[in-house]
Amino acid sequence: MSLPVAVQLYSVRDEMEADFYGTLEKMKALGYDGVEFAGLFGEKPAKIKEFCEKKGIVPISAHVPYYDMLADPDAVMKDYAEIGCKYIAVPYLTEECRPGTDGFEATVAGIRKIAEASKKYGIQLLYHNHDFEFIKLGGEYALDVLYSSIPADLLQTEIDTCWVKVGGEDPAGYILKYSGRSPVVHLKDYKMSGEKGGRLYKLIGIEDGEDEEEENSFSFMPVGYGCQDMPAILDASVKAGASWVVVEQDEPAKGDTRLKSVELSREYLRKLGW
Repeated sequence: MSLPVAVQLYSVRDEMEADFYGTLEKMKALGYDGVEFAGLFGEKPAKIKEFCEKKGIVPISAHVPYYDMLADPDAVMKDYAEIGCKYIAVPYLTEECRPGTDGFEATVAGIRKIAEASKKYGIQLLYHNHDFEFIKLGGEYALDVLYSSIPADLLQTEIDTCWVKVGGEDPAGYILKYSGRSPVVHLKDYKMSGEKGGRLYKLIGIEDGEDEEEENSFSFMPVGYGCQDMPAILDASVKAGASWVVVEQDEPAKGDTRLKSVELSREYLRKLGW
């Protein structure tokens, strides 16, 4: 059994900014069944919906900055509901509202508020993890604290398999841990030499002061080209009841382009029968 495969459009964000609809069409041509948005680049929801329907691309989800959703959740949900998205994900937490800070309690309350608003528009809120949620709060990972603090009908998971592994846990096991609560799984591969040294977010466009040696020790890779056990992750996604798997590559590997990266990922999955 396989699941439909989507692509997180952050992976081709430069192309999306330059040619929004042409890039959507390219993703369909590469064999992606659906897309997860990372910004609309000023395009109108009604036009996006019409284009996706015409081209046979499923607009499954979107990553929308936490503070944007918190400021006006109804406006955000209205736009993505009009496009036809079934899910919206909290994609990233800035430092002041992460677990282990004084702001985390307010973050949990904020995510609950956003989730309640999303329900009114028929959208399920997801949380997309990084590795900073794998710190212990009272003996439990912060990611698990978040999921135990907000009920599953309001908040479900979007397990990012790269960051789970960077955080020290088994991605397939973590997907299975949230069986029935894992509708969308992020497939992300990487290579890392030596120990995890410092923060890695410079590689996803967030300046963090890493030195060149640390930066070069980590590289995002196309799915199937890194250290991840992708067959196990895919099997776990099916067993956990996922509806979609989503390819995401934050930056291309050295010498690759963004488009080539998502093409290689799709070709690899196709070879596995996906």
